[in-house]
Amino acid sequence: MISQVVDLLLQGNIGAIFKGKAEMGSRALGNRSIIADPRLVNGKDLVNNIKHREWYRPFAASILLEEASNWFEMGKLKDSPWMLYAFPVKKTKGERIPAVIHVDNTCRIQTVTKSQGKYYDLIKYFFSKTGVPLILNTSLNLAGDPLVHTKTDAIKLLNDSSLDFIYFADEELIRKF
Repeated sequence: MISQVVDLLLQGNIGAIFKGKAEMGSRALGNRSIIADPRLVNGKDLVNNIKHREWYRPFAASILLEEASNWFEMGKLKDSPWMLYAFPVKKTKGERIPAVIHVDNTCRIQTVTKSQGKYYDLIKYFFSKTGVPLILNTSLNLAGDPLVHTKTDAIKLLNDSSLDFIYFADEELIRKF
């Protein structure tokens, strides 16, 4: 199933992942997330259009913890699991991930570990296919709407938006628009 999700992302599709319980707080940390290929030149525009947000609004990246310091200037921090900090992108990496780079050449990141199960596996497989150990990640909702909490809400969002697919990770099921 993960290989199919990655194939959809590599074809330029914008999708979502829905698994387990919703995260606490206002951050999408892989259980209720819209996901996309960070290499898409127009990725930010595509996702902002889906979410009905202003064109300039940036997105975060979920990155494998073991690769974070290879892509971002982390300073003294070893990780960023809660998506609280924006880090400068290393000069040699920024042009490879335009969909997640802010105008000041930073990116708000979430470091992902093996303990996050299928979300980690998804990013790891994406890395094996592309050489890029991260994906674009934003909350699974449309502008002005609450975060999606139930499977019914997720299917409604899929039907009410131009989102291409949702991966229901607990059920190993992909639902396409």
